[in-house]
Formats: sequence, structure tokens, C-alpha cells
Amino acid sequence: MSPSRGLAVFLVVGLKLCCRLVRVGVVVALAGVAVVLSGGVASGDAFASTVYADVTSPRDGQVRAVVGLEYQFLVLSAGDYGGDAELGDEGTRAFEDHDPAAQASVINAHAEAVFAYVTKRFGVSVPGRACAAEPVGGIAVEQRRGAPYARLVLDYRCPRSEVHDMRSTLFPDTEGYVTNAKTIVTYDLDLTSGSAALDAGQPSFSTRQSTAERFWEFFRLGAEHLLGGLDHILFLLALIAGSRRLREIVLAATTFTLAHSLTFVLAALGLVRPPAAVVEPAIALSIAVVAAWPLWRMWRNRPHDPNLDTLGDGHFSLDRAGWIRLVVVFCFGLAHGLGFASALGITAAWSWKLLWSLLVFNLGIEVVQLCLIAVVFPVLVLLRRRAPFAPKWTTGTIAAAVSMVGLMWFVERILAI
Repeated sequence: MSPSRGLAVFLVVGLKLCCRLVRVGVVVALAGVAVVLSGGVASGDAFASTVYADVTSPRDGQVRAVVGLEYQFLVLSAGDYGGDAELGDEGTRAFEDHDPAAQASVINAHAEAVFAYVTKRFGVSVPGRACAAEPVGGIAVEQRRGAPYARLVLDYRCPRSEVHDMRSTLFPDTEGYVTNAKTIVTYDLDLTSGSAALDAGQPSFSTRQSTAERFWEFFRLGAEHLLGGLDHILFLLALIAGSRRLREIVLAATTFTLAHSLTFVLAALGLVRPPAAVVEPAIALSIAVVAAWPLWRMWRNRPHDPNLDTLGDGHFSLDRAGWIRLVVVFCFGLAHGLGFASALGITAAWSWKLLWSLLVFNLGIEVVQLCLIAVVFPVLVLLRRRAPFAPKWTTGTIAAAVSMVGLMWFVERILAI
């Protein structure tokens, strides 16, 4: 063999070996990314915890608040606040044992510490004066969003007034148990009704709040919910990775939004209930399936190069596979909508006080989705045009990583049921 031919053979073998090492490295990297992203994240909700408060006025001078707080965080926070270590220890054991009777027994045995904590951080006032709080009855423990919630009833004695203010600093980040906690308030008093979202950035509101203020609260909440929810971000990345034109990804994202808007309305009518045991695994599965879609297209078209830039000549320039994908996205969008409805408190029929706010919340999600598409999709297009191998590798890498994370979450949520 001549030296030049030997060198050529050596270079070819070396190149093949390098390609194999790169592929192995990509697989290992994807596995690492999947493990990191999936670690400790088994909830579809972007908020670490959500408090629910329903505020009404049974008679003049009286305001009643029915407050629901997640049990596992309440026993820890109330125990720390009142210096009651037994509440935290016993309450945590009852939570880990999944024993509703024990949970109710523990929290009622320490009701004084629990009410002290809640009334300190949740209050009602009239201009210039705070209303005195008085607990009504015991503390009930009920299932909500697949987790035990403590249900407290508080009566506030208030001077007669045409406007009331409400504040909530429940479960602040400084306690170390919850981050980004929200309090969703629905109210019917002062001849008006509505809803509000309270958090560290906006801990209080007035029943005289303007329509614009209410709009911004839930629009911001929807934007934060998408940006803070890793599973929603991954679902959007899966849609982007499997799309071949900007028109296709916008159609998919809008179809997704229409689907969970429909779920909002059905939940508000009481026609569907959001069972967390079904919804949360379905959301995880939706991420895996939608992300795996372009991988399936690549496998189906082997050994030919899968041309992701080819579309059909049908309506909206979608081929049969594109329309099937939209149907899949719509079905999974229904599941995501159930998760959104559950997160924001649509648990009873005719939840109209929340419905308007939830639709604004939904609008916030849609706007952020379109903004992310406007940023990410052009980058992918640029990569595809600069290098002939980029469509296959960029799409495959994103799809494989997201699909792996979705499958891990699906298994975690099934095992947690």
C-alpha cells in the first residue's frame, strides 16, 4: 500500500471513529441534561404552592374568609412561627404516611398555632383600620390538586365600609419551604365580585381595584406560569423542534392555547373536574410524545435524509402528518388546561368569578409563547441554513432530550399516585 493511500485510509477510519465518539458524547450529554432537568421536578404547576381564599360578607360588619393552604407547608411554617416543633414533626409524619385522619388530628391539636400563623399573614382591613380575626370551627383536611389541604374559616369584624383591602404574605420565600407562592383570592363583597392574585411582588389589593389592574395581575401570572414552569417550556420546545415552518409552530401553539381555553370553560361549567392523578401524568406524557414526533419522522424516512423543510399542499400548507400532529397537540392541550384550571382554583361548578381572570391568565401564556417562538425559531432556521447537517442534529438533539425528560416525569408521576 502506498504511503498516500495508507494516509487516506487512516484519515477515513479516524473520521469515522470521531463521529462515533461525538454521537456517544451527545447521547451521554442528553442523558445528563435529562437527569438534571428531571431531578426533583414532579409537579406540573409552576408555583411551589398555591393558597386559595374565598371572601364573602354574610352581613354588614362581617367578612368571612375560607382559606385553603397546602398541609405539608402549613404545619412546617406554623410550627416555626409559633415555636411549636411538635406540629412540624408530627404533621410531617402524618403527611408522609398519607393518613388524612392523622393529618386532621395533628393540625387540630395545634389549631392555636395554625390560626396564629394564618391570621398574622392573611388579613382584611378597611381604610385606616385592620379587622379583627376570629376562627370559626375546627380545621378540615381535604384533597385538592392531588395534595392534602387544610381548610380554615375566619370571620373578620370590620367597621361598615364600602371598600375592603386584603393582604397575604403566606409562605414567603424567607421561610425556606416554598418559593414563588401565590394566593388566589375570589371575593363577593362591597357590591362587587372578582378575583385577585397575590404574591411577594403584590401582597395586597382593594375591592376597588380597576379593571386594568385586575387584567395586569392575571396576565402577569399567566406569563410567570409559563416562564416558571419547566414542563410548559419543554412542551413549547418540543413543538418548535418538530415544526418545519414558522406558520406550523404558530398553528401548533395556538391550537394548544385554544384547547386549554376550552378546558377552562368546561371546568367553570362544572362539566369536567381536574383530577391531578390523571392530569399530571398526562402532561408529562404529552411532552414525551410531542417531542418524539420528529424522531419518529426521522426513523420512518430512513435511510433517506429526513427533509424537515418539506410541507404539504393542503390547508395551511400542512400535510397529513402535520394535521395529525395538530390533533395530538389539541388533545394534550386539554390536559394542560385541566392542570391550569386546577392550579388557579376552578374546582367547583359555575366558577365565573375566576373565569374572566383565567382567560386573561391564558392570554398571558399565549403572548409569552409567541415571544419565545419569535426568539427561538429564527435561531433554528439560521442553523439549518448555515450547515446541511443542522436540521437533523438540532431537531434530533432537542427532541431526544425533551422526550427523555418527559418520560422520566411520566414515570415519577405514575409512581407517586
